[in-house]
Amino acid sequence: MKTMLQSLRMLILLTVLTGLFYPILITVLAGTCFHDKATGSLISKHNTVIGSSLLAQKCEKEDLFWPRPSGCDYGTLPSGASNLGPTSAALAKALDDRRKQFGENAPVDLLTASGSGLDPHISPEAAIFQIERIAKARNCPASKLEEMVHAHTETPQFGFLGSARVNVFALNIALNQLQ
Repeated sequence: MKTMLQSLRMLILLTVLTGLFYPILITVLAGTCFHDKATGSLISKHNTVIGSSLLAQKCEKEDLFWPRPSGCDYGTLPSGASNLGPTSAALAKALDDRRKQFGENAPVDLLTASGSGLDPHISPEAAIFQIERIAKARNCPASKLEEMVHAHTETPQFGFLGSARVNVFALNIALNQLQ
């Protein structure tokens, strides 16, 4: 009986610590130290939320940069990869379709979806690859667009984790502010 009471007390103690105090502590710390990320990194325009810098948005306009393809059509609830393997006929067809759309020399991140299907970043090469199309659609000098891509290129985290990347949503907001 003594062992049962000790076990029950330990269960109650750990439940309160890990189920109540720890989540409250982490929520308060995140909201204080990382407020922007903890609230979803929302971007507003005229006091209206237009998106998050953490999520890709579907964009097929000729005068804007396009994000990576999405296996979940950019929906946050069914977020995830397509789970198609290298021998999949559906994956081969999707890649062929994208190669026809972009051309044979398209950067790989414009041809393949990210693991979550919601990655807001593309490589600087993928952004530069799209400049000609956007410059033509906007009747804008390509050099100005290239400057914008370089200005919005983020370096690897801590200088060595990951690779250089461009947030498509932030770049498109800046692009729309040009006109």
